[in-house]
Amino acid sequence: MRMRLAPLFAGVVLVAAGCGSGAGGDTASGEMPSEIKVFSVTDKTGTLSYAGTNQLKGIELAIEEINEQNYLGESTMVLESRDSAGEAQTAASQVTEATVDPRVAAILGTVTSAQTVAVAPLAQAAKVPIVFTQSGSDGTLVGEYTYRATAPMATYYDQAGEYLQTQNVKSLGILYNSANPTLAQLSEGTIPDMGGRYGFTVASTSAVQNTTQDFTAPIAKLLADDPDGIAIMMNGAQNATAVSQLRQAGFDGTLVTHTGSGAGNLTPAGPAGAGMTWPTDFTYHGTNPATQDFVEAYRTKYDGENPNNYAAEGYDAAWMIARAIEKSGGASREDIQNGLQQVVAEGFTGAEGDVTFEGNDMRVKGALVQWNGTEEVLLSEK
Repeated sequence: MRMRLAPLFAGVVLVAAGCGSGAGGDTASGEMPSEIKVFSVTDKTGTLSYAGTNQLKGIELAIEEINEQNYLGESTMVLESRDSAGEAQTAASQVTEATVDPRVAAILGTVTSAQTVAVAPLAQAAKVPIVFTQSGSDGTLVGEYTYRATAPMATYYDQAGEYLQTQNVKSLGILYNSANPTLAQLSEGTIPDMGGRYGFTVASTSAVQNTTQDFTAPIAKLLADDPDGIAIMMNGAQNATAVSQLRQAGFDGTLVTHTGSGAGNLTPAGPAGAGMTWPTDFTYHGTNPATQDFVEAYRTKYDGENPNNYAAEGYDAAWMIARAIEKSGGASREDIQNGLQQVVAEGFTGAEGDVTFEGNDMRVKGALVQWNGTEEVLLSEK
């Protein structure tokens, strides 16, 4: 099955190369060591490990395919991975370690904005290409060596506004984690700004912290304004706790959320979470053939497990680096940087479907999914 993927990815590269300056290019060093070392910094433990561990699974699958397909000729890609455990200082130390190691050709970066804004300037200053996933806030893309392989939620979150409009929501309450820069940005800016386009006003907002587990008081504040709908914008497992307490408080209106409610995070809520709806950059129900090839490969490698968006993003990020090496014809940091510039100019088709870029920032069409009480189901695709 993985060999079936080779023509797909190779075909994308060959078509793109034929339209551009060609694989290799004038700037390639031609240096292709037997091993090309890629360094990963992610959350394997801690409150956001659900994102980091899945990202890492996607990375590992991609590297396995790259090597099995001899995509880089006689060179193989090797991964050295670190656990940042949710700590920005730890992530900064690990990225610094990577930048001073001449064997490290590129870095696969952090998944949380708080860490990313700390490490992006380090990679940029050292001129080491770094590809982030998630990290949706400002401060991720600080120069030409920084890339994001996750489309910022704000770029496709209008699908939530369209859904609210179909549900005739006129007033919306927002419960959000203000310690998460991405969620704060969505809750304080993106969602309120959508109201005029989709016919709702924000009745009230209520902010909590990473450690909050009792949402009784903030929920009571929101319900006092009698909203038609509520946006729950929490970190990971907080989403299940919040929606369960919201239903216990008697709210039976429309619910929207974000990709952090995926990855099995609503499983503890069960039927209480039914109806939670969110836009996403990836769903394993996606109909793009490249998406389904990825889903099949992932299930094969991980004993039938369905991939989530974090895994798809990690997979596409690793393939971005491989494509860059193939295009530039070399594996030095500068070669990879030159190749990545070709990748973002041309786009590609990967686990997340048809991918384009604005500058070094990924864009996807996205999809709308909903938790039905037992699993995530597809409502619509763009």
